[in-house]
Amino acid sequence: MKQITVALAGQPNVGKSSLINAISNAKLKVGNFSGVTVDKTEVVFTICDDVSCENYETHIIDLPGAYSLTEYTIEEKVTKSFLQSDEYDIIVNVVDSTNLQRNLIFTTQLLETGKKVIVALNMSDEARDEGIEIDENQLSKILGVPCIKTAASTGEGIDKLKEVIVEVYNQKETTAKIIYSDPIEEEIRHIVSFLKEKNYRSELPYRHLAVKLIQEDEEMYKKMHDEPIWIEMLPLVRDALGHLYLHHNTKDLKEIFDDEHFAFAKGAKMEVMSTKSMKAKNLTQKIDNLLINKFLGIPLFLFFMWVLFQLTFELGSIPMDYIDAAFSWMGDQAKSTLGEGQLGSLIGDGIVAGVGAVIMFLPNIVILFIGIALLETTGYMSRVAFLLDGFFHKFGLHGKSFIPLVTGFGCSVPAYMAARTLKNEKDRLITLFIIGFMSCGARLPIYVLFAGAFFAEEQAGNILFIIYISGAILGLVMAKILKLFVFKGEDEPFVMEMPKYRSPSFKLIWHTVYGQARSYLKKAGTYILAASILIWFASSYPKYPEIELSYQTKVEQTVDEDQQHQLENELKMTLLEKSYLGIIGHATEPVFEPLGFDWRMAVALETGLAAKEVVVSTLGVLYALGDEVDEGNEGLIKKIRDNIPFASAIAFIVFVMIYLPCLAASMVFTKEAGGWKYLVYLFLMTTLTAWILSFIAYNITKLIIGA
Repeated sequence: MKQITVALAGQPNVGKSSLINAISNAKLKVGNFSGVTVDKTEVVFTICDDVSCENYETHIIDLPGAYSLTEYTIEEKVTKSFLQSDEYDIIVNVVDSTNLQRNLIFTTQLLETGKKVIVALNMSDEARDEGIEIDENQLSKILGVPCIKTAASTGEGIDKLKEVIVEVYNQKETTAKIIYSDPIEEEIRHIVSFLKEKNYRSELPYRHLAVKLIQEDEEMYKKMHDEPIWIEMLPLVRDALGHLYLHHNTKDLKEIFDDEHFAFAKGAKMEVMSTKSMKAKNLTQKIDNLLINKFLGIPLFLFFMWVLFQLTFELGSIPMDYIDAAFSWMGDQAKSTLGEGQLGSLIGDGIVAGVGAVIMFLPNIVILFIGIALLETTGYMSRVAFLLDGFFHKFGLHGKSFIPLVTGFGCSVPAYMAARTLKNEKDRLITLFIIGFMSCGARLPIYVLFAGAFFAEEQAGNILFIIYISGAILGLVMAKILKLFVFKGEDEPFVMEMPKYRSPSFKLIWHTVYGQARSYLKKAGTYILAASILIWFASSYPKYPEIELSYQTKVEQTVDEDQQHQLENELKMTLLEKSYLGIIGHATEPVFEPLGFDWRMAVALETGLAAKEVVVSTLGVLYALGDEVDEGNEGLIKKIRDNIPFASAIAFIVFVMIYLPCLAASMVFTKEAGGWKYLVYLFLMTTLTAWILSFIAYNITKLIIGA
């Protein structure tokens, strides 16, 4: 059976994913392109050719949406790199029939690659509803490649597209063509004529090779430079470029060919498209008048986001409680079956607890990404970017940064994953670096504990509000600093695309959410499991049997249950202080001493690197109250009030607000940012910022209270 590999290319929001769903019900494979976190979707199915009675195993690779073959966004880099490779046989260019001219500009660049191309005029049903008629036969003649009208929603043209894929695959070479202005066409003829005279052996058709030389294609120049023909070819190319510069009054080849592409796309559209009416646009405009209204737009969006987050964290908390209870039961069962020894503790307290910590957040992620997928597939997310881009631009951010930043108030893990909606790499990295400044839900118990210990009950709500707002403001300031000193450079042009409103594709939403959930479990699960075992080991070793025996004897000799409980908590505190974790806490105490922290506070912060949820329980152990305490425990509140100075408490809150998120989030950050070096940068940035601001907060508070 022959194999056909198809590269599915097109601008964003042209319905590529829907077309894949329509063309095949085969298994969908979701992975990543090599070296980047961009999703790679592939489907495999069989086409039966009725003419030759032969079956073809067809692989379709869904390339990221790209407005052009440039390297402005990470998606465009991936698309350009793949299309320049030999990993495929045919390009199927999906075009939005309702925006023909804009899409044809990208089509012209694909035709210039010299590969076999098929144009799928998608959303033909929507175009007809808008009164748009396209002569696909005439367009095929103009472009030199097959043009097929398709509608993923109705299945129109799908069978025809399959037939054409086989036909084009069996062609010896591409028939694609673009007609340029007379000066360029003249120079192309000169170069083609020369290549024919030299009988030059080329994988590309001579015309496409000539265009690449005139465009100063870097890869082609590298290849030709080592060829003997290059010495004779170079003067010819120089003369051609001089001729172009003269006619276009500029030496900017990108500007020259952008103008050429635009002129060709506009001319092709005028040749093949006629518009009878604009019926559907009226409804879109009416909806936009409400949703992009300068007074109502942002309040409406904030309401939608409030609903989404209520659903995410209210509905998500229901299965979270059951999952937590289930894993607690499994941990207890493991310890009762294997005994209270080291193996039982490793399985119950380390592995089972670690896996549970990951699975527990899965409902939140699923609900959140269902909501985000709905916003994206309906076309609303682009309106949000339009609304917020002006404000966020002042801080070096993108309008779409709002979604991951707000998500960060719930949990940093889905927030980092939500940053994938940002197309430009610099915008995405800046957003990833400041998500941690949005205090996640796991930090709330720490804030509640310290607010309850040092502030009146009626003031606690205001204190929490100040903490959260301070973190958000600090995040925006850090974004501006990163933009000015780290990710500096001219702002790239932003295409404010406005796709039409469409009914959500539930099949597409399912694949999106399924892929995100699986990615979360795969990325976060393995690392948090390893970290849980590491934290368990560091807090459980080395062993001190004589100390344990001494306390056990005291417990057996004591009749009073409260005193027994107190002795057991003292044992936990003593063993934790003498463990590797406690040793690290004592060793790092001098680093935190200028902030007013003792070794207990240092250990609590260090365990918080694994999971912020354990900070409160660690303090409970360190103050001999046991690890079952929560933020509302009166005993722990009293211990903190008695043992921690007010200025140190303020500094501790500031440090918690800023420093590195939990290990699961850190690992997801590493994957999304693109490497371990970024995690090192994040650790250094957040730790130094946390230390400096905590030091300032500590000393200012001391001055204010006169300590």
